[in-house]
Amino acid sequence: MTKLKIDWGVAAVLLLLGVLMIGPLLAPQDPELVDLAVRLQGPSSAHLLGTDNLGRDILSRVLTGAQVTVGLSLLALSLAILIGVPLGLVSGWIGGRFDWVIMRIVDTFIALPDYIVAIVLSGLLGPGFVNMLIAILAVKWVGYTRLVRSLVLQEKTRDYLMISKLAGGSNSRILRQHMVPHIVGPTLALATMDIGKVILLVASLSFIGMGVQPPSPEWGAMLNDGRAYFAQAPELMVIPGLAIFIVVASASWLGDQLMKRFTISPEDERMTSVLA
Repeated sequence: MTKLKIDWGVAAVLLLLGVLMIGPLLAPQDPELVDLAVRLQGPSSAHLLGTDNLGRDILSRVLTGAQVTVGLSLLALSLAILIGVPLGLVSGWIGGRFDWVIMRIVDTFIALPDYIVAIVLSGLLGPGFVNMLIAILAVKWVGYTRLVRSLVLQEKTRDYLMISKLAGGSNSRILRQHMVPHIVGPTLALATMDIGKVILLVASLSFIGMGVQPPSPEWGAMLNDGRAYFAQAPELMVIPGLAIFIVVASASWLGDQLMKRFTISPEDERMTSVLA
């Protein structure tokens, strides 16, 4: 019975993320259409969630902004995994000076708060989609490199790998056939828990003006736009803030379920919890 509930819960969260990714198709109006005649209006049949300070439909902007915020977060996370996992595999497998250099870089980034590094890099590179993506990549790849390296170091001394080497197996074949299956579960669990953190990072950078720029309907930028009108129309901040909360909470719950679902040793779970 418990397993069935978890399955339905995971399916519901995945469905939510899928709906958010097609948000623009569900938007009832153009999210960037300005109509000052209906600015700061409450919910109505024409605008189910009301309008903002420029008369733009809030529901349409929230649905469209989901693709911007969540889509950018998933893109950044995917690129971080594509960079961090291979580096962790190679670093843990070959060791030596290469491993030492990679780990010193990883330790340097991990020693600094993600948000501080991302804000500094965004400030140096300037606002914009690409620069924010680079800033997020710079702080997120290190967690996957360190996690995968620790998993490789645990597995590389096992007898079956020694036998595979003696049988003439190449390094690439051993990594592909024996190492990759061991890292998929922990990596996927860490990535799922990271979705919420990256969404918050994207929204935070846009909120302070270093991320996606107006008039793009990004959730963090919508929060910033609504600050000046909070007393008059609090829904301008409440609605995108609630959207961020729901998605982050759902992604965190999904990551917790995946952590329980995969077979992860206590050491791996502690490492994943530290890096998450």
